[in-house]
Amino acid sequence: MMTNHAHRAGRFLKNEERAAWHDKTLWMIRQKRDKMALDVPGWEELREQASQIKRHSLSKLNDYLVQFEEQAINNGAQIHWASTAGRLNEIVYRIIKENHASKVVKSKSMLTEECGLNPFLEKKGVKIIDTDLGERIIQLKQEPPSHIVMPAIHVKKEEISELFHQKLHSEKGNYDPTYLTATARLHLRQKFLEADVAITGVNFAIAENGAIVVCTNEGNADMGVHAAPIQIHCMGIEKIIPRTSDLAVFIRLLARSATGQYITTYTSHYLKPKTSGQMHIVIVDNGRSELIGKEDYRDSLKCIRCGACMNTCPVYRRSGGHSYHYVIPGPIGSILAPHSNSKKYKDLPFASSLCGSCSDVCPVKINIHGQLYRWRQDLSQKGVLSPIKKSIMKISGKILTSTKMYDWSGRIARWCIEHFPRKLIYNRLNIWGKERELPEASRESFKQWYNKNYGEGGKNGQK
Repeated sequence: MMTNHAHRAGRFLKNEERAAWHDKTLWMIRQKRDKMALDVPGWEELREQASQIKRHSLSKLNDYLVQFEEQAINNGAQIHWASTAGRLNEIVYRIIKENHASKVVKSKSMLTEECGLNPFLEKKGVKIIDTDLGERIIQLKQEPPSHIVMPAIHVKKEEISELFHQKLHSEKGNYDPTYLTATARLHLRQKFLEADVAITGVNFAIAENGAIVVCTNEGNADMGVHAAPIQIHCMGIEKIIPRTSDLAVFIRLLARSATGQYITTYTSHYLKPKTSGQMHIVIVDNGRSELIGKEDYRDSLKCIRCGACMNTCPVYRRSGGHSYHYVIPGPIGSILAPHSNSKKYKDLPFASSLCGSCSDVCPVKINIHGQLYRWRQDLSQKGVLSPIKKSIMKISGKILTSTKMYDWSGRIARWCIEHFPRKLIYNRLNIWGKERELPEASRESFKQWYNKNYGEGGKNGQK
């Protein structure tokens, strides 16, 4: 199976109608984000404040994690530490097994996706149901999410209708969104009532009082936690913020950046276990502390998983989330992926136009396009690039550092475009030519035109 981004994007683009629809839908969400941002006085100051809070939290992460643990234990929660993805999975399974549980409901959690919790539990005989509507759709389709906020954004309502008819026995051919949502609600309501354990992700963890904060639009995290006797919250170490008052900054930014809403419908604070219930918090590293030690990439841990960089990215919008072959797609995923395996994900930092739009919309001001550019340099120095890419970059470097070679190559290229038969230009060796037409070649370069008109002795130049 091919894992290269370009090949996967090519497969997605074969369905031109879907690709255009995907692009248009995400751009609409980006426009809603812009409108919401303009409605908030001091939006840029708010972004800067959020960025500084996150930077401060990461600089004192050890202190805040210890403070959070002490407060959470005082509240009655049980704290578990997981250094790796495998350790998280083992801890969660142990809790389930010790309580003789077998049915689990889970709200959206990119951390558990990252760690492969679902397939791990399923192999152990535990029935786990994703309760976010988008996550449930892709779980039924047996696909990974294609977006961190809208995991089924690549699926059309007609396809969901057929899927629900096959899996949930809904009315065939009825693809009214209200009907499909009601079908899913009835299906999931029963799962909530049957569940022994509820698992959630964590948007923010407050060191000051040991509280877990989860933001949803469907209330599925609340349904699970309130109905099941055991609640398990899985959080990355970077989710820590110092004080409850800091939360207001992020809540104002999160929904506006993610979906163009004023606020998420439910912002739930979990402080202590229910009467006769259990509250477990699993704090996960899985390479994050190593990333903190990398000055060039440390700021990527500020990410609050809003997905704004994906909604604006011209490459993501046109290539689809599954083309990134990593649990977190888009620009931020292209930064995070090579940290876990630089050889496997060497193509992702190049899946970007470096236009900077991702950095412009990031609510915590991560310099995303700058980090993507830095990764390209690091991957080149690591020697993991393909021989073809290395050869092209080496040749390009020589041409671009030599005025004579640059001028000569331009003349040759213009002549080839004008005189070569089409088959010699558009062939399997010219990857760019698969989706693009070369522009009509001008008879002279800009440099030649400028020298003729404005250079020394030119008709418009100084005599």
